[in-house]
Amino acid sequence: MTTSFKAIVAGFFLCLITLAAVAQQTISGTVRSSEGPLRHATVRVNGTKDAAFTDKDGKYSLSINRDTFSLTVSLMGYTSQTKSFAAGQATTADWSLEQASRALGEVIVSASRKPESLDNVPSSVTVLSRKTLEDNLAVTSDITQILANEVPGLAPSAQTNSNVGQSLRGRSVLIMIDGIPQSTPLRNGEVDLRSIDPAVLERIDVIKGATAIYGNGASGGLINYITLTPKDNTPIAGKTSVNLTGSLAGLKGSVGGRIGQLLHGKLGKFDYAVSGVYERTGEWKDAKGKLIGTNYSLGETDSYNGFVKLGYAPNRRQRIQLMYNYYSSQQNSNYTLVNGNYLTGQPATGVLGKQTGKPTGINGNHNLQLSWRADSLIGGTSLQTDAYYESRDDVFYVSLGRFEGGDGQSHTLSKKKGFRFMFNSPLTSQGSLSYGADFVNDITSQPLVDGRIWVPEMNMFNVAPFAEAQWKLLDDLILKGGVRMERVKISVADYTTLRITNANGQTITPSFAVKGGDLTYTSTLFNVGVRYNRFPAFQPYASFSQGFSVADVGLALRDAKVDNISKINTEAVLVNNYELGFVSKAQQFRFELTGFVSTSKLGAEMIYDAATDLFNVSRTPERIYGFEATAHYQPVSKLDLNLSFSYAEGKADTGRTGDYNMFLNNRRIAAPKIGSSIFYRPLSGLELQVHYNGILKRDRFDKLPSGLYKGNEGVVNAYHLFNFNASYRVARNTLLTLGIENLFNADYFPARSQWFMIPGFYAKGRGTAFNVGITVNY
Repeated sequence: MTTSFKAIVAGFFLCLITLAAVAQQTISGTVRSSEGPLRHATVRVNGTKDAAFTDKDGKYSLSINRDTFSLTVSLMGYTSQTKSFAAGQATTADWSLEQASRALGEVIVSASRKPESLDNVPSSVTVLSRKTLEDNLAVTSDITQILANEVPGLAPSAQTNSNVGQSLRGRSVLIMIDGIPQSTPLRNGEVDLRSIDPAVLERIDVIKGATAIYGNGASGGLINYITLTPKDNTPIAGKTSVNLTGSLAGLKGSVGGRIGQLLHGKLGKFDYAVSGVYERTGEWKDAKGKLIGTNYSLGETDSYNGFVKLGYAPNRRQRIQLMYNYYSSQQNSNYTLVNGNYLTGQPATGVLGKQTGKPTGINGNHNLQLSWRADSLIGGTSLQTDAYYESRDDVFYVSLGRFEGGDGQSHTLSKKKGFRFMFNSPLTSQGSLSYGADFVNDITSQPLVDGRIWVPEMNMFNVAPFAEAQWKLLDDLILKGGVRMERVKISVADYTTLRITNANGQTITPSFAVKGGDLTYTSTLFNVGVRYNRFPAFQPYASFSQGFSVADVGLALRDAKVDNISKINTEAVLVNNYELGFVSKAQQFRFELTGFVSTSKLGAEMIYDAATDLFNVSRTPERIYGFEATAHYQPVSKLDLNLSFSYAEGKADTGRTGDYNMFLNNRRIAAPKIGSSIFYRPLSGLELQVHYNGILKRDRFDKLPSGLYKGNEGVVNAYHLFNFNASYRVARNTLLTLGIENLFNADYFPARSQWFMIPGFYAKGRGTAFNVGITVNY
């Protein structure tokens, strides 16, 4: 080998060594919190599989073969952090993580259909963060119970598949998944709260008071379930969770289980999330260990949830996203119902035997959505548009002897197709205008499962253009105002009603041949609000908003005593909502007080008038008023304290004289509610929480001579419930959880059982129950 060749080879290897030395560097440091070093924290090089984990002293060391890179530090129970670096920029990187909080903070809400800070919303909003949902999931997966525990103004859960009577501030609420409507106002079966498993939710936005921002049905507000969006930069990450559940008041037959699997990641410009959840509950027992009545009970229920979200971002200004979610939850019980007795206090229960009819619950709820977001278009305008499809089948219980002298079981079928778009354009440096339109086609019916028509298909087409402007004046004064124009057409074909009978086969309502046709609704709705944020100690806000809802047309069609739907009064129900409140912040303390009044000239029910042979919307004017107060205080970093109180009252002007002389029933107005929680972190990796939910007494109506009350007017006696949950991180990626529902085994009837008084639904609440789980992240 010649000397020159040796020199070339030596030079070549020297270059390689030099390049490797330049490209590779080592970064080390410490990850801490206010409580000290954090063990098992993950320090990951974004876009690669390279990662390091902190030791017991919180220290890590990581070799990196890139010129420029970013690191993300994460640990369950703490807020993740990301930093970017250039070659040779640093050899040491220390981190200080903050513990995840249940406080509201600066979150994004869906109150105006575009991302914005909570401090820019001039009305009352409750946001359930991912952390709040996870804490509650350690105790129960029943989303109606989670919402009742966490949302002031929402009526208590009945602990069943049905959310009958679970109103928001005394009026109906519109349920959505990523803005896709789940509610069926045309035939309101009140089963829409249970539409998705909470394990696939990023957060829940609850907008209180009448609002038209999303359209028909939100006369009391809206609840928007926001699904998970991948945030990790790794190609694949995931979470596996397994739970064991059961009753401590009566273990036999009560044991159930739950398993969930989530995979998510990012590959270049693509990201994805895929999840599957299955849960089987055991028998539900009351405080005395006795079986809870099986009508719509969540005991012996099989629930499935499949979720897929795919995203593509061609550049930082655009995102295309496809989401699909499937959810079903049906009761498959080994027991038949034994009715309760309100007068003797005997609760409904069950005896061994085959269930009559098909399993009750959600036979299937499908949601498919394709969306596109584009920022920085001409003039700085942004565009958000999406198309969606939703289909659901909700199965109700068997009615004995009700239909033509025989039994029958109904189910609501609903299919929605929608398209909507919204532009947001800057007006000035401190102002913007949002404008667009919604198009919805909703086909809803309520046949019997054997094919007989009870409520015929109602084919609704709704178009609604809208606009909303926002200005920020003097940096602290926020003004909002908007308008929405609703145009609704409902088409119904000719049909024949079923003959309705009593238990003895005697006719209550004869069969009618009804001529179909079109029902039309039009309404123009307004909203305006103001908020002043100059002083943290006092940030007042005031708003006026209107909500729009068609009456329960299906109820009138199925019970028709007329021969033509033109005899059905089609006037829409318009609700005016007035709200005044303030937020006070001082260091680690946050307090909010909100007062509200909502009025409507019409009720929401269809009533038959025998004198005119017409079905009319209830003409009784209504007024509902009340207040809500919430407080959050963190005296030290390890401790969070929360307290809330909500009160509502409602009256009707039965004589239309301006004298609101009759209380609205308990189905509409919930009893006052207290909520509080103590969240404590005694050690790194250990979290403890006690949650209290108190339902106070509401007694507004007189008994009948029989000792019963009129329907929905039964007195609600107070009851007090405590839940406990704990989580402990035993390894860097492994979390153990323990949840105890009804910690002190209170023996009680839920509010709905008390005011409903129907024998089949006069069931007790659940006694002490446990939920033990393990979650592994990777």
